[in-house]
Amino acid sequence: MDTKKTAKPESGLMMQVPFMSPDMVHAGVLSDWLEDDRLWVPQTETVSFKPCLLSASGGYFVNILRVRQNGILSRHRHAGPVHALVLRGCWHYLEHDWIAEEGSYIFEPPGDTHTLIVPEGVDEMMTWFHNTGGYTYFDEDGTPVGYEDVFTKIEAAKRHYKAIGLGEDYVNRLIR
Repeated sequence: MDTKKTAKPESGLMMQVPFMSPDMVHAGVLSDWLEDDRLWVPQTETVSFKPCLLSASGGYFVNILRVRQNGILSRHRHAGPVHALVLRGCWHYLEHDWIAEEGSYIFEPPGDTHTLIVPEGVDEMMTWFHNTGGYTYFDEDGTPVGYEDVFTKIEAAKRHYKAIGLGEDYVNRLIR
């Protein structure tokens, strides 16, 4: 048993519950942290993500998606709710009439199927996403063509960190 978490707290300190995961703090997330290109995990030549939290125990992940291309990015359906905050650029869904501009907050309900588009003139889009569950990719005919969830994100990050010399265990600092 971890005696630090269950021992009588010092004066003025609150006791922590046993077996809880440790806190995670990423300093400079909206400044220096975004600029370190090594830590962006590539998905394609123009699409990458930077994991913030990979919750294998909770079945969700939090990451920043970076897109450096215009046009249709993907058509997909979410199994769980999604929260998003646009950090740079803008994007929209073909199936909806709103535009997610810099500073916008977006909630996507489970089951929402949509086609992400980065409009002409946007050189770079970055959006913070909290994805619960996974999502399925579809082609233009509605046929499933791929799937992503916290476990596929962990595997992609492991491969990338190993390839750039940080070692596949580097991803462990992001897993809870």
